Amino acid sequence: MAYIGRQPEIGNFQICDAISTVNNQAAYTMQVSSVNVEPETANHMIVSLNGVIQKPNSSYTVAGAVITFASALVTGDVINFIQILGSVLDLGVPSDDTVTAAKLSSNAVTTAKIANDAVDKDKVNLISTSSSAGLEVKGDGTTDGYLQLNCNQNTHGIKLKSPPHSASASYTLTFPNNDGDANQFLQTNGSGVLSFAAVSSDYVKLASGSFSSNSLSFNGYFTSAYSHYKIILTDVVPSTNNANVSMRYRISDSDVTTSDYQNVGQHGGIQIGVASANGTSNQTNTDQFKLQQGYAVSNASNLCMNAELTIFNPLNTSLYKHYHYTSSQHYGSATQYWVTSTGGGYYDANTTALSGFSIIASTGNITSGNCYLYGVKA
Repeated sequence: MAYIGRQPEIGNFQICDAISTVNNQAAYTMQVSSVNVEPETANHMIVSLNGVIQKPNSSYTVAGAVITFASALVTGDVINFIQILGSVLDLGVPSDDTVTAAKLSSNAVTTAKIANDAVDKDKVNLISTSSSAGLEVKGDGTTDGYLQLNCNQNTHGIKLKSPPHSASASYTLTFPNNDGDANQFLQTNGSGVLSFAAVSSDYVKLASGSFSSNSLSFNGYFTSAYSHYKIILTDVVPSTNNANVSMRYRISDSDVTTSDYQNVGQHGGIQIGVASANGTSNQTNTDQFKLQQGYAVSNASNLCMNAELTIFNPLNTSLYKHYHYTSSQHYGSATQYWVTSTGGGYYDANTTALSGFSIIASTGNITSGNCYLYGVKA
């Protein structure tokens, strides 16, 4: 092909550093600027020995950076030059931004060509479409695919793992639009759409309190969320020996003190060394519900009262408000009297909705003990 001016050179041509021959030595290392060079093949070289161009693969061979002549050289032999042609189609290093994607063959960049940790977040753009995921974590035929999130030292982490192949499970989980409130949990609508929800239970602790005076009141906990309420009394000790512990309803956040409480109960007791004592008693038209029958509550050392109460449907405005209880306590000034009671009753002055309740001592204070309120769903 004709050219105007000088014909362009094609290839990466290099002249090796001068090599001094050694008597009876055939192999020599080739260098350019004191750095070893490795021709592609013997055919990519021009070698002049004693002014004669040598024939590749016959007069010499090449292995890496070492040229080996067919016969050992002797004193007086001169290697005039060794020219390495390199790749005859080598165009050198392309200029920046000159190689386009169209010039790369399919599969030209393989995994082996990418150094470990060489691709950072700035080089990754995971875009999902309606038909393909932006990121797919595959299993290896034995282990299910999982995504691992490590700590900043990469010594700990958590995994999000696929169900096993045997489950034949394929579904999508869509996260909520916000992070929810404290103590909530994630729930699904059955179609994979997640949302935050409050913990729900048929038996929920609503409030608690400790005794230190004549009464302990609870207001504002009766709502339509629950049909009835459990009250647990533990380790109750009155300041006055053999005092009764009772309950009053509250309406509009005030104790109901009218004599409209109707109460009946049974008790069973035992006195050490004496026959047991059992009985039935009732209190009508009183101003409180007694929580023990037959005997009152001792305040002697190591003695106390415990009880469980139920208030049924306190917000109903068409029926009287019922309650039920079981209790156990010691009586007297020593441990020889122990009594358990069960009973219940109702308030019949009106059917007004209740706002709460109070636990009271018939005389003196309640010096210690606890009260726990639970809501129970129908």
